[in-house]
Amino acid sequence: MHNLEVLEQTFAIIKPDAVKDGHTEAIIDLIEQSGFDILAEEHCTWTREQAEEFYDIHRNRPFFGELVEFMISGPIVLLVLAKENAVVDWRNLMGATNPAEAAKGTVRQLFGTSIGNNATHGSDSIENANREIGLFFPELV
Repeated sequence: MHNLEVLEQTFAIIKPDAVKDGHTEAIIDLIEQSGFDILAEEHCTWTREQAEEFYDIHRNRPFFGELVEFMISGPIVLLVLAKENAVVDWRNLMGATNPAEAAKGTVRQLFGTSIGNNATHGSDSIENANREIGLFFPELV
């Protein structure tokens, strides 16, 4: 266990495709084997409003509607991860957005099936991690 007060936090989602395909436990094992502490974990299904608020940054992009529909299509797992360099390390462990381009052994290479069904989400900056964590686990920000 690390001194959690000095570690960076990031937000992760195991997306509906990976949950449906039974990969939740394997992904959590990879996260823990990579030295992350899991500070919070919630299994849920998002409402349309939650998905739209979460992805508000993409509201004017052509894929917004499809992304929202996908994210409300089934159960997901929300995670708050802590580690030194958590944001960058989680993004590296996830791998490229397109699973076909993701490095061997990354979450998306192992469990993703397409750019849309790519198994996981990860915050792209400390600022966005704090925003995303605050939406679901305000006590941790």
